[in-house]
Amino acid sequence: MMVARTYSVALLGMTGSMVEVEADMGNGLPTLMIIGLPDTALADARDRVRAAASNSGCPLPVSKITVNLSPAALPKHGSTFDLAIAMAILASSGSISARSVEGVVHLGEMSLDGRLRPMNGVLPAIAAAARAGFRTFMVPAGNRHEAELVPDVTIVPVVSMRDAAIYHGGSFDPVGLEVIEGSELVTDNEPHYELADVIGNPDSVLALVAAAAGGHHMFMLGPPGAGKTMLAARLPGLLPDLDTAQALEVSSIRSLAGAGVPRTLATRPPFESPHHTATAASLIGGGSKQIRPGAAARACHGVLFLDEAPEFATNVLDCLRQPLESGIISIHRANAVARFPGRFQLVLAANPCPCGQYGAAETNCVCTPNTRRRYLARLSGPLLDRIDIQVQVRRVTAGELRTAQLEPRLTTAKARSQVAAARGRMAERLVDTPWSLNNQVSGEWLRAGPRRLGLDVTASLDRALERGGITMRGYDRILRVAWTLADLDDADQPDLDHVGRALYLRKSLAT
Repeated sequence: MMVARTYSVALLGMTGSMVEVEADMGNGLPTLMIIGLPDTALADARDRVRAAASNSGCPLPVSKITVNLSPAALPKHGSTFDLAIAMAILASSGSISARSVEGVVHLGEMSLDGRLRPMNGVLPAIAAAARAGFRTFMVPAGNRHEAELVPDVTIVPVVSMRDAAIYHGGSFDPVGLEVIEGSELVTDNEPHYELADVIGNPDSVLALVAAAAGGHHMFMLGPPGAGKTMLAARLPGLLPDLDTAQALEVSSIRSLAGAGVPRTLATRPPFESPHHTATAASLIGGGSKQIRPGAAARACHGVLFLDEAPEFATNVLDCLRQPLESGIISIHRANAVARFPGRFQLVLAANPCPCGQYGAAETNCVCTPNTRRRYLARLSGPLLDRIDIQVQVRRVTAGELRTAQLEPRLTTAKARSQVAAARGRMAERLVDTPWSLNNQVSGEWLRAGPRRLGLDVTASLDRALERGGITMRGYDRILRVAWTLADLDDADQPDLDHVGRALYLRKSLAT
């Protein structure tokens, strides 16, 4: 008997840490001890692994068995270490090849009959281990399609502990067992929402296309039935397909959240629209034991739409302020910090007052001025200051409806081609910078870098800043939108008209 070792992965948010699983046979009463900061679910592996091994026909030795999870100071959560623990013990007893076990990363939970149950987080776990240099992974057969999404690695899907032992050289006869399948695989087919269905509100359509082109956040204010939700639902259709790195990130978050992962990497940007009763943990992420991603993380590289935004709790909305600036969601606990990607487009929609009729034609608002102020004050100033585009959406009149039916309207296909062309111009201009979209460019680079605009172009912005109409953050965000409008117009740089339109898209709610 000897000390045998293999490897598994401990996930904390999207970060995976390699864990060395060591097994040793010693003298003493027959027992199985697991050390190295396991949580309750992991500590219960003592009974799961012993029962699974016995029912698989490859029982564990009757001796004192010590399993160490290293590094010992790293907290380990969940039951996904079961397979690694079982293989390390069998290798230590000489039942299977210790050399073979040491070269494979094992992931999977045991059922009492010896079969392997699918687990959440296979995709980010394998991706993290691949970055650390590991290339061979043994996973439950129910996770095989998800695991194969990671490029340049070898996946060994197994149905049971017995099959795993046979792979590593164990002298056991194969036994056919039914695969335990994971959650139903979802498809990546997004519903088709046609932009041409939007009637009227040309300013809102322009704002939507600009938001898609530059990756800008957007706030829409208007009465019920004006089309705010309709516009927001069409934003993902204007965005280009995800690249490979983005698709891997989106699919990894889906895996961590327990959602089905398609057989191919997700290619379309996600769309998340949580209910206004959502808590901070459901919006940002959290959990008492294992930290899970929230709606903001699941919307990474896509759209997070908050309808009826003032109905959300103010402290919940303010949790978005830090991700909007940094693009990273950090969840702090006493013993760990979990991080998720937070590059999403935030779209807020709100009624102008609790009854929703303020400012609407031919209807009477029953709210007092103080009530209206308190209602919109639920959206804090610091949060709104981070929203690049703020537009008012008005109800369509009968005259506008008749006129719109006779005029050509912008289609989703044409708008997506405009967005793709604008993003191509951005990428070409920003090729030597760390950014790829206008909403990511720093204000210092816009104001003092090689693309600085002349004083005659920014005169209206300078006056608004001098009078206190906008903040310094707002100044920079208006410049970013102006560059996006110029890219949509195929202009070399923004002119006075582009800056004026960007200022209007930022300040139209105050006019």
